[in-house]
Amino acid sequence: MIRVVSAENLQYLKTLPSESINLIYIDPPFNTGRDQCRKQYRMTRSDLGKRVGFQGFTYIGELLSERRYADDFDNYLEFLYPRLVESYRLLKADGSFYFHIDYREVHYCKVLIDGIFGRESFMNEIIWAYDFGGRSKKKWPAKHDNILYYVKDPANYTFNYDAVDRLPYMAPGLVSAAKRAAGKFPTDTWWHTIVPTSGQEKTGYPTQKPLGILRRIIRASSNPGDLVLDFFAGSGTTGAVCAEEGRDCILVDENPEAIAVMMNRIEGAELCSI
Repeated sequence: MIRVVSAENLQYLKTLPSESINLIYIDPPFNTGRDQCRKQYRMTRSDLGKRVGFQGFTYIGELLSERRYADDFDNYLEFLYPRLVESYRLLKADGSFYFHIDYREVHYCKVLIDGIFGRESFMNEIIWAYDFGGRSKKKWPAKHDNILYYVKDPANYTFNYDAVDRLPYMAPGLVSAAKRAAGKFPTDTWWHTIVPTSGQEKTGYPTQKPLGILRRIIRASSNPGDLVLDFFAGSGTTGAVCAEEGRDCILVDENPEAIAVMMNRIEGAELCSI
């Protein structure tokens, strides 16, 4: 079952029973200090168009939709803290927690989460690297996100090594045929494209994350029938993967546009509110 909850997340989290969730993944606002905006266009070929495309043809763009949210918090860590405390309370004894952030806030957030989960419960800082978008000429272009991975009990947690997708070897001639066929286990650096701008996966939601990133997390750190929670659900990628992989999922967001995207995206999702 995939449950989509239209609610302020902290208020809703406090209604859930302790130690009831197997896996929590959250992708909170990154506190970039600016509005995030995603526009969707329909391109029509025309001699009057100003956009140049394939084979030099020109196109006119028609704006179909625009989704926007403010990503600016004066007290970002104070905003996160009670939600992280609730995350720890809600996790089962063998549960896992993934916190998706970027380079601006990751160092401060790690210290904050260490204080709640304990430094011994920190497992990895996963680097999701991609290569798309603008490139600064004043510094090294930032082309990665950070995902902090914690477990509630470092002596007892779910990690399904054999369920994780394998990667091709970069130097296949240096390994055996058996290893080449099996592929290599991913490290803590994940090379994966962002959601393609014209792909079927695209919903148009500004902060949408790729299915491949969530699929790897959910397969590794939960089992079929487990309950997964994402309380900054956005476009609902966590729920879409849970529906594919046989997990139950609670998706929480207070943005009506996010709720509409999730209900349209995930067949059979149940809409709830408090």
